[in-house]
Amino acid sequence: MTSVRAAAHDIFRSLRYRNFRLFFYGQLVSQVGNWLTLVAQTLFVLKLTDSGIALGVLAAAQFGPILLLGPWAGLVADRSDKRKLLLTVQTLAMAQSFAMAALAFSGDPPVGAIYAVAFFGGVTMAFDNPTRRSFVVEMVPQDDINNAVSLNSALMTSSRVVGPALAGLAVTTVGFGWAFLGDGLSYLAVLAGLWMMRTEELRPAPVTPKAKGQIRAGLRYVRREPVLFVPMAMMAVVGTLSYNFPTVFPLFTIRDLGGTASTFTLLFSVVSIGSLIGALFTARRTIVSVRRVCTASLAYGATMAVMALVPNTSAALVVGVVLGLASISFIVSSTAIVQTEAAPEMRGRVLALQAMLFLGSTPVGGPIVGWVAEEFGARYAIGLGAAAALGAGLWGLSATTGLRRQRPGREGAGEFRLEDEVVPAA
Repeated sequence: MTSVRAAAHDIFRSLRYRNFRLFFYGQLVSQVGNWLTLVAQTLFVLKLTDSGIALGVLAAAQFGPILLLGPWAGLVADRSDKRKLLLTVQTLAMAQSFAMAALAFSGDPPVGAIYAVAFFGGVTMAFDNPTRRSFVVEMVPQDDINNAVSLNSALMTSSRVVGPALAGLAVTTVGFGWAFLGDGLSYLAVLAGLWMMRTEELRPAPVTPKAKGQIRAGLRYVRREPVLFVPMAMMAVVGTLSYNFPTVFPLFTIRDLGGTASTFTLLFSVVSIGSLIGALFTARRTIVSVRRVCTASLAYGATMAVMALVPNTSAALVVGVVLGLASISFIVSSTAIVQTEAAPEMRGRVLALQAMLFLGSTPVGGPIVGWVAEEFGARYAIGLGAAAALGAGLWGLSATTGLRRQRPGREGAGEFRLEDEVVPAA
């Protein structure tokens, strides 16, 4: 029992801080609601069109703004009071969910209108992502940053366990409109948490003054830092072709496994359970590693290859747990490096660039993967994602071979040794 209590203390130690608790619990409710909209949108468009290409276009509408606005959104985060900016962005996101509910309640809306509202939601996501993730660092002491990052990832993945299941239940019982409405109401929790914070207990990063060339400066900064550039380059490939679950899994479960919309939400939830287990496991770690990012990518690719070959739903559910664990290991490892190793005045821009490469690459990868699934089958689309993750992992290991104690950039940063590729948390 003592060891269990000690492990729990290590995993949840960031919850000792009031501001992070308010943020954590508010986001937990809000992110569950967010998955109501993401899953319901996918199933709604699939019902209206029965087209994999249409799902790819939806993904482009949802995540395209991150690709278009990412660098500027990150710069806005670096120049702003992140708590106040989040209050504005979350309010606009709530309005987007209510607009989607209105479309659903109208009966048979044009698909173009759904794309337009999803695009507006993508705009709010473009600003929310770098702001929210860089704000995590301001709520806890330096030594607990990696723990807070991992708990935040656990929060996101736990919402994926509940959210898709609730979405499937809502869609099949009360309809699409109520799922979107539930998401809109869930934003009240995160807004209340932000209002109740004690601002004097935050550790705000220096606000970046306005100047020319700041976006280019952020790109140059990432390029000259191996500990940032290698995970970022891997994220570009994996994010484009491997993380397209909302596009591929509905087609995979319905056409290849002979399931229904409920089967899709069940498989999505099982993958999320694996992700939650992986996120809680990584919360105990105090160091981040470039090698871990590479091995996580390899493990993710291998598991996707197995998923592409499963014969039935039961086997897919078993593999799904491992798939979730491998996928979150890659995300958490690459994100923790960015959040702990990026200079505070650059953090918003660096996180925005990472979001561009992960979420913003979906407008490129979503239609490609959707076309592959439509023309050749969803198994081939999953196989394409497996090849991308395996290739990125092998390249990452190769790119870091031979480097020794290279760490250009900011003074006082944690040591970077690529002979064992360990980056102590700063």
